[in-house]
This record gives sequence, C-alpha cells and structure tokens, in this order.
Amino acid sequence: MTAATPSFSADRIWTGDGWTPDATFGVSGQGYLTSASGNATSVGAWALPGMPNLHSHAFQRAMAGLAERKGRSDDSFWTWRETMYAFAARIGPDELQAIAAQLYMEMLKAGYTQVCEFHYLHHQPDGTPYAQPEAMSLALIEAAKETGIALTLLPVLYMTGGFDGRPLAPRQRRFGHAVGDYVSLLESLRALEGPALRVGVALHSLRAVPEASMRAVLATSAAADCPVHIHIAEQIGEVQDCLATRGARPVEWLLDHADVNARWTLVHATHLSGHECSRLARSGAVAGLCPTTEANLGDGLFPLADFLDAHGTLGIGSDSHISVSPVEELRWLEYGQRLATRHRNIAARHEGDSVGETLWRASLKGGAVASGLPVGALREGARADVIVLDDTAALLAARDERSLIDSFLFAGNAPLVRHVMCGGQWVVRDFRHRDEERISARYRATVARLAAP
Repeated sequence: MTAATPSFSADRIWTGDGWTPDATFGVSGQGYLTSASGNATSVGAWALPGMPNLHSHAFQRAMAGLAERKGRSDDSFWTWRETMYAFAARIGPDELQAIAAQLYMEMLKAGYTQVCEFHYLHHQPDGTPYAQPEAMSLALIEAAKETGIALTLLPVLYMTGGFDGRPLAPRQRRFGHAVGDYVSLLESLRALEGPALRVGVALHSLRAVPEASMRAVLATSAAADCPVHIHIAEQIGEVQDCLATRGARPVEWLLDHADVNARWTLVHATHLSGHECSRLARSGAVAGLCPTTEANLGDGLFPLADFLDAHGTLGIGSDSHISVSPVEELRWLEYGQRLATRHRNIAARHEGDSVGETLWRASLKGGAVASGLPVGALREGARADVIVLDDTAALLAARDERSLIDSFLFAGNAPLVRHVMCGGQWVVRDFRHRDEERISARYRATVARLAAP
C-alpha cells in the first residue's frame, strides 16, 4: 500500500448496519470518502470505521502508573488529583507536543482515528500567559498533524475552585481564564479549522464555571454551532456539593438551565438518578463514558442498561490514558455491568443482539456527534478513516460476519488492528506508525527530563 490510496476495497466493510461484501471507496483530495468502482487497492478481509475518542487529557499519558501507591488516607479521585496537579506543573509546550504525539500515535495503532482533546493547560505554571497565548493549544494541533489523527480541540473554561465560587488555588492558576480572554482564544483557534481540525467549547464542570459565565460564553459567536463538552456527576461528592449549593443534582441542574441538545457531551455522567437518565437520553446529548479511567479513579458505574433502553447516545474516551484502547474501554463498559448485575450480555438489549456490535455501533455514533466532524462511518462524504483488522490473527480464525466484532472485542489481548487510514492517508501499516521511531525517541527523552530531580 502506498502512503495515499485513491481508491480501496475490502472483502467486507462494516457500515453499522452490517457487513457489506466487496465494497469499494474512493478518496477525495480533502480526505473524504467518495464512490468508486473498478480497480482498487485491496486492504484486507475486514475493514471498519475508525473509532472516535471523545475525551482526552493528553498530558496525563505520561503520568500513567505514577499514582498507584497507597497514600496516608483513603485514596480517591481527589487524592489522585493532587498527583496530577504536581505533574502538570512541569509541562510546557514542547513537553506537551512530545507527549501528545506519542499518545495520538498509540491511539491510531489501537483503532482510534479521531480525538476530542479536553485541554486546560493553557498558561505557564504560575498562571502567567505565554507570549503566544495559544502556545499550548498549538502544541496539541501540531501533535495531531504529526501523527495524522483528526482532532477536535476543546479549550477549557476553568474559573473557580468549587461550587462556592472560591478562587483557583495556586496549582490551578494555569488553567484559568476570564470570559473575554477565553472567547478570544476560541476565536483565534477557530480560524485554524480545516478537514482534520474542529474547535469546540469545554466547560470544565459546574463547580469550575459560574452560571453567568457559562451563559456569556455560550451566547458568543465563537461558541455558536460547535461541540460543547462538560465534566459532570463524576463523583458522589460533586453531586452532594451541587445539591447543597444549587438545590439540584448536576445533570438535573444543567438540563434545567441550559439548552442541552446534540451539540453537548456530558463526560462521565456517572451518578444519575432514573429521572436524569431518561431526560439526558431525550435531550440528544452524548454521555461520554471513560470506563478504564472511571475504574482507575474509583468513580462508579454508569447506568448503561437504563440509558440504552431510553435510546440514549453514548461514546467512549480514554481520558487519563491508563489504557489507550477502544477494545478495553468497551470491554470494561460491559464487564462493569456484568459484575454489578451478576448477569451477562448487558449491552445487548434484545435476544440475538451482539454485545460487540451494539457497543461499537453506539460508540461510533456518539463519538461522531461529540467530535463535530464527519467521522465514525464508512459512507460517501465521511472522512476516510478506516481500520483494517489482521485477518491472519489466530484470534480471528474461523470467524464469520456474525462473530467477528464480538471476537475483536472479547477474545484476548493480541493487537488486531493491522492498518489504519486517516483522512485517506495510511498512517499505520502492518502495526507500525509511519513516524513511530522518531516520535517514540522524542517521548522517551521528554519523560526522562520530567522524571529528573
């Protein structure tokens, strides 16, 4: 296969509604799928849409594994956060680009072809803006260009240290913006948008963004018609604080006070009442689920069955990147439910349904909505983002259309994504990224510097 392929075919291509045999697509100069017929490069037996990753904090990839020792008190999300703050304080634009490029390369090799970057390391560690205020955002954009992944950049508005409106602590100051400065950042970044880059709005959380500021940002032209993401209801303590200060649970309050619709992604939404679950599903907003991170932080379990029964939209993200694999996210999304209910095949809501196909289909749909890009599908007009499975793998031996995706997700840990196309470019071939050696060498040197006393 060459670096760019004008047309390609596969023995079977998964469309979301099932497998289509002998399908052929062309690729436009902008990297979108077009109709094609005749001679085409065969890419293999099994081709699927690449998975969008709807929630990422790229810098945290370099601290994975550094917060797994017992502390003096009961460890929780809040104690982990202190470790994260200390690590974040050492990262500047060069470090961020090196870490993000390594992460994005790992995502591509695992089958993610798009990432929503929830980005709050805006300023220098003491809170002073860089000479170029967009410096940290540009580092992420460059990392995405290096690797070839599609990027939805979500600069984060972060203003207060809690529901009580207290100022940001010293270790949080590099995250903060006044509303006017934040809108200016959005405007400058939106001018850079293109086929592989979308810019949206991220409200860190209800505890970090006062209501008036939320409304002010959402009313600006810079925030119009773009994705809106927010952390919400991740922790029981967050729910209790919201009840105490605003008289409502977080998701309930947000649905009552904002026009929450399909532009919105509510990240985690872990702790929902039954009423919140059904209202969230009806809103059309995406529930952004990050099962490996939520497990690592001890967050809790999302009410998956109830949300699916209410026809809610969901997607997956790797968040803190203690795992970088859509297979593991979906596997643990299902396994968490099995452990809680002591039953099997929870995501498959009707007799005969496939758990793997249900989860892959749902996550493609939700990830595409969350990204604001035409991704997550193999159809004319969508981005040419394709993953090709290894049809020589023992784990896929003797598998047919009925069992292929279930085997991909639930039959072991050997890498099964052999080739990856992003925007019409082959960025991974035979399990290796096109620029793997250079990106990995720079990452190793970067984390060695960060680890130095």
